[in-house]
Amino acid sequence: MTIEQHKPIIIAMTGASGAPYALRLIQRLAKCEIQLHLLISDAARVVLDKESNFILSADLKTMAQEIADFLDIDVKYLTCWGNKDWMSPVASGSSDMQDMVVVPCSMGSLARIATGASSNLIERATDVMMKERKNLVLVPRETPLSEIHLGHMLALSKMGVRIIPAMPGFYHQPKSMDDLVDFMVDRIMDHIGVDDGGALRWGNTERKGE
Repeated sequence: MTIEQHKPIIIAMTGASGAPYALRLIQRLAKCEIQLHLLISDAARVVLDKESNFILSADLKTMAQEIADFLDIDVKYLTCWGNKDWMSPVASGSSDMQDMVVVPCSMGSLARIATGASSNLIERATDVMMKERKNLVLVPRETPLSEIHLGHMLALSKMGVRIIPAMPGFYHQPKSMDDLVDFMVDRIMDHIGVDDGGALRWGNTERKGE
């Protein structure tokens, strides 16, 4: 599938540390002209402020434009949904979306996803992806990990969910925080089948165009 043919992607942000990963993923996918459905929890907005100095309003009418302005991308590729908006297409298996990423994924969200709680739109959307055997990627961020955390990850992995912990590598000789963020975003994009030509591979320490 080419980037031009890629179906819309769901990106959910929860209250774990790791907001820069989500912002960079949104930025790179939007620049690939892929339609994005964004689900951002109240806790995620708190983390955005703490980690990225980005105060995102709770008003859905302005949220997409605020994100577009902050990331210097076209707002036409962004649609934001409230966490109780049950009429959103992401709440139904009849939608044509094939990929969803929860980044960052808190341990609370991980537990509720693993048990099918579906108490909000993020959890319902993940439940839809699993029941329809579509591609769900979770990017958990916590340390250390308890047996409960590990058990939920193992259960989800056995159900076909891709678990990509926020563990950046150093073999590409990162020179900045952005390099570490992009390392993880490269891996996420690999697992949703989007190649923007910028991913670093083993043995390559320079991004295309740098």
